[in-house]
Amino acid sequence: MYRKQIRRRRAVLLGLVALAFILITVTFGGGSGGFGQAVGTVTGPIGNVISDAFKPARDLIGWFDETFAARGENERLRSRLANAEAEVVAGRVAVQENRQFRRLLGLQRSGRIPSGYQPVTARITTRSPTIWITTAGIDRGSSDGIEVDDPVVSDQGLVGKVSSVAPSEAVVTLLPDGSSAVSAKVVPGGAQGVVTAKIGTTGEFVLEFIDETRGLEDGESVVTAGWREEDLASIYPPNLPIGEVKAVPIDTREAVKSVDIRPYPDFATLEYLTVLTGGSRG
Repeated sequence: MYRKQIRRRRAVLLGLVALAFILITVTFGGGSGGFGQAVGTVTGPIGNVISDAFKPARDLIGWFDETFAARGENERLRSRLANAEAEVVAGRVAVQENRQFRRLLGLQRSGRIPSGYQPVTARITTRSPTIWITTAGIDRGSSDGIEVDDPVVSDQGLVGKVSSVAPSEAVVTLLPDGSSAVSAKVVPGGAQGVVTAKIGTTGEFVLEFIDETRGLEDGESVVTAGWREEDLASIYPPNLPIGEVKAVPIDTREAVKSVDIRPYPDFATLEYLTVLTGGSRG
């Protein structure tokens, strides 16, 4: 009895193996000929059942393929967008730099740089790590003719002087630094005084007059005085723009000893500076 059960199980197993070979032959061999058609007719329903049984698996595999393909395309699009945004930013920077160069060139051609000075344009490489913006490092130095106390301008006006120099770099002390003082005058009136940084502010100046002054107007220009006394002279040449009168007391009948000055240069956005080298100071 036991042996009959074993023989029956072996027969069933051999039958299943034979059926599997037939299915493979029909599927991959095209089922050509009458025998193939007959077998296909018999096994077709079984194949359909198997196909239906594996359809969810095939669909799942297809979903993974499509998902990975979509993610890859998404990454490519993001990369292209990032590159495009970088190009736009670079273009804007180039336009801004071009404008600054043009204004610097215009400053030189307009005759606002006194004769006897040789302009050397430099890029700012470092800034003071405080909100006061008191110093800036530049990428030109003594090998370019730059010396300590050379005046420094931007495309908008005076910004400071060279305070230290090395062969290929230098440090500029900017006007907002508390130690800076510039002899200046108001035009067209001619009232003279000294411009210093206004304590407790970022980028605002005050003009302390030598004598009490009347008749000032808001918006009048303040420029360097450029004084000379025998063998001594100001390190700043005359008539370099500094800023404009910001506020005058309402009652102009009263003489004033000082007024607030709004500087022309924006010290927070400086990128390029021009050092005025070779000038005579004494």
